[in-house]
Amino acid sequence: MEIVTTSEHLDLKKAAAKALRQDWPEFVLHDPISNLHRAAAERYFPDYDVLLVEDGAVLANAAAVALRWDGEVATLPDGYDGALVTAVAQHEESVEPDTLCVMAATVLPGRTGAGLAGKVLTALRERAADAGLRKVIVPVRPTLKSRYPLTPMRDFMGWTRDDGLHLDPWIRTHQRLGAAVLASAPRSMVVPGTVAEWERWTGMAFPQSGSYVVPGALDLVEIDRERGTGRYEETNLWMRHS
Repeated sequence: MEIVTTSEHLDLKKAAAKALRQDWPEFVLHDPISNLHRAAAERYFPDYDVLLVEDGAVLANAAAVALRWDGEVATLPDGYDGALVTAVAQHEESVEPDTLCVMAATVLPGRTGAGLAGKVLTALRERAADAGLRKVIVPVRPTLKSRYPLTPMRDFMGWTRDDGLHLDPWIRTHQRLGAAVLASAPRSMVVPGTVAEWERWTGMAFPQSGSYVVPGALDLVEIDRERGTGRYEETNLWMRHS
């Protein structure tokens, strides 16, 4: 196995993108803030987009952006969307970054559970250190939270096992790398759409206005039949790596 970056092998990233995302819920691909700024982020921070490759095949990918943050919980960006907007804007304004924000880490289905996510996260942390970025933060999307969409993140973040580690395996991955929970990140990702779009993205029917449990969603989806709209505001969990 070897670690490469998309700046060196953009062809590998493009070829592997669909396979890496096949387990993602469809609606997360329709976050307008992410879609608006993703190309700029990929252009500005290609060295923080790493691939774990074995025999020419991509097994895992992790991507991050660089931004400036004073280290205070109160001044954390508004989750995933906020970090993306902040990093792009600061880069365009020539603000010197001091923080790496890991935006996503994905392992090829069928290769999970083998520590590959830890390898790409470690590679990003090493790149941050080499670049003089003293802080590493992550708006974590907990794997198990979609099973508990009625539970507020402020409660879920405290669910631990007997060994003291979190119940959620993705949070545990970060904890084993030395990360600590900072705070919940409300409105980390906001996905608006029409009712028809939400029915297409989820394969569900929404016959009346109200709050709906949707497979893959960490929080409820709000449907307004009178206006013909649906809206999803996802809460993530801010963690900081040592």
